[in-house]
Amino acid sequence: MAENEVLITEEGLQKIEDEIDELKTVRRKEVAERIKVALGYGDLSENSEYDEAKNEQAQVEERIAKLEYMARNAKVIKENELNDQIVNVGSSVTVKDVDSGEEDTYDIVGSAEADPLEGKISNESPIGAGLMGKGIGDIAEIDVPQGKVRLEVLKISIK
Repeated sequence: MAENEVLITEEGLQKIEDEIDELKTVRRKEVAERIKVALGYGDLSENSEYDEAKNEQAQVEERIAKLEYMARNAKVIKENELNDQIVNVGSSVTVKDVDSGEEDTYDIVGSAEADPLEGKISNESPIGAGLMGKGIGDIAEIDVPQGKVRLEVLKISIK
């Protein structure tokens, strides 16, 4: 993998492109309007509305730049390149904690689209990295902040 390459699913790339479009067509205009209104308040040295709007403008531009970088350097993981025998980016994997018997299902995604609250974990996270390359029936011993966890791969599917 190239150093600047960003692993991402087709769905993740679409979300990035949608956010870029939203930021450029809607948010930029909203912020520009806030700046215009704040300029009408007079003295810029004591104009907190102007300062806030300029800070927001900088944040929007920074986010656009970050997203465009990710889109330019995206290596899209295509579903037809995946198989359901090995855990990889783009896989949905059901695992069982060998010690507790608890089962979880994770979608393995690139770091750009990780969202643990939605069950999307990065291939670079401890659990994601520990599961990469495993097959059904394999047990991954993974060091996590709470200690070591042993996860058995029960099922692999393509999201």
